Amino acid sequence: MSKTLLSLGHGYSARALAPRLLAKGWRVIGTTRSAEKAAEIAQTGAEPVIWPGTDLSPFFDEADALLISAGPGPDGDPVLAEARAAVIAAAGGLDWAGYLSTTGVYGDHGGGWVDETAPLTPATRRGQARVEAEAAWAAIPGLPLHIFRLAGIYGPGRGPFAKVLNGTARRIIKKDQVFSRIHVEDIAQILEASLKQPRPGAIYNVCDNDPAPPQDVIGYAATLLEVPLPPAVAFEDADLTPMARSFYAESKKVSNDLIRSELGIDLLYPDYRSGLEAMLKDGGA
Repeated sequence: MSKTLLSLGHGYSARALAPRLLAKGWRVIGTTRSAEKAAEIAQTGAEPVIWPGTDLSPFFDEADALLISAGPGPDGDPVLAEARAAVIAAAGGLDWAGYLSTTGVYGDHGGGWVDETAPLTPATRRGQARVEAEAAWAAIPGLPLHIFRLAGIYGPGRGPFAKVLNGTARRIIKKDQVFSRIHVEDIAQILEASLKQPRPGAIYNVCDNDPAPPQDVIGYAATLLEVPLPPAVAFEDADLTPMARSFYAESKKVSNDLIRSELGIDLLYPDYRSGLEAMLKDGGA
């Protein structure tokens, strides 16, 4: 008997998971806000639903699993703001629910290591909104919730190559700054592994093995492309948008021990070098 995934906010990460499930006979229903994106989703074999604007109750009734990718907005979590009653009604009938959060919930740890037990001390309003959204989903009675705290996402169509090629990339230097990252295909395999072995209440960090300074990633992309290194600019002198600057408010190394030990994950791209090399080989530049 085939199973059904209802994907709320069927974006970049969810679209990487969908082909894996469709190949195994799953039905995948994905919500999106526009007709244009709905047409793109339909081409992948998933069933698009334009939402808000459609009553989701029938889709909740049909779902065996729920994936929540939609990020919080000014009014909190958008799904719970619009469809809390439907979520509560469906919760007990679900085998699995996954919420895609962010490692931003940990805040700044001065370049130190964090795991899933680390205190949640977000340094940005976006991070605080994620803490609140995690708590809101965890408060739904009977929901078999799994929280996935994603590091910086990259993959086909999303990476440093374009900026390096068009000359807008810079190597922003901030002392002791490190970020963790994850390739979108590794997100997909981690979600699939969790679906196969649910543990309601689980929280997983989703990141690769190699936290690294952002300037190293830009530099390696330039090396792969065989172009000159982008200029190095001190963080204090960089003309950054408030959004870009906020990313540098946090420095930490995120541990992925749990996904490896509990879910048996062998990362496809254990570091940014292998990920970028694969992207370039596949035409991702």
